[in-house]
Amino acid sequence: MGGCIGITRARNGSVDDTSGNSTRTNSGNSRKNHPLCHEVIRWKSDVPLTEGQLRSKRDEFWDTAPAFDGRKEIWDALRAGATAAEAQDYQLAQAILDGANVSVPNGYLTECYDELGTRYQVPIYCLSYPINIVKEDSGRDSPADCSEPVDGGTEMTLKLRLSTTLGDVKLPVYSKDTIGAAKKKLQSQEGLEPSRQRWFFGGKLLGDKMHIEEAKIQQSYVIQVIVNPEKIDTSPTKTS
Repeated sequence: MGGCIGITRARNGSVDDTSGNSTRTNSGNSRKNHPLCHEVIRWKSDVPLTEGQLRSKRDEFWDTAPAFDGRKEIWDALRAGATAAEAQDYQLAQAILDGANVSVPNGYLTECYDELGTRYQVPIYCLSYPINIVKEDSGRDSPADCSEPVDGGTEMTLKLRLSTTLGDVKLPVYSKDTIGAAKKKLQSQEGLEPSRQRWFFGGKLLGDKMHIEEAKIQQSYVIQVIVNPEKIDTSPTKTS
């Protein structure tokens, strides 16, 4: 599905749309590393997708990725790194990859290796939006909209660190609120659409249907909120 249309590289390896998998090689950690490229991979989907369909497709991949060859902790690091890179927080993305000893020979997560030489491939649809994404009507339900707030529970205040400002904000919620409902509250407070928010705590992505009490967030601990770019550049580019 789809292919990269706007990236040219002088180094070996090309960016393509492939199903994610991992393969054992004999190169070990001697494979040359390359800093993560600070470029958005531009591609066109063969079948136009809505934002909701793209999110579902991504969730399906990441939920099943640990079943492939390779280690779950590496897949988790790749997911967090991909999310940070898409939000253009390349410093955080690079730190995540370095902390997991993941190398990217061509600068893109479409092909990367752990320190044992195992090859991991992340499909392009997990790294950026296609240029022909279909904007959803405002009346349609997003995953966050499907998770209505639940009354009751203990009143508490969450401490959130936004990737857009790297500053901390405080958000009053109830322990039985869903993450999706909390995202709506953050939207009211900070003007960030729920579909643009990705919440992480303890290195794990918090799903919209999870209740805050289930995340076991301790007082004064910080939740990382990765904010995806608001607009998608659809200006034409030259085909590589």
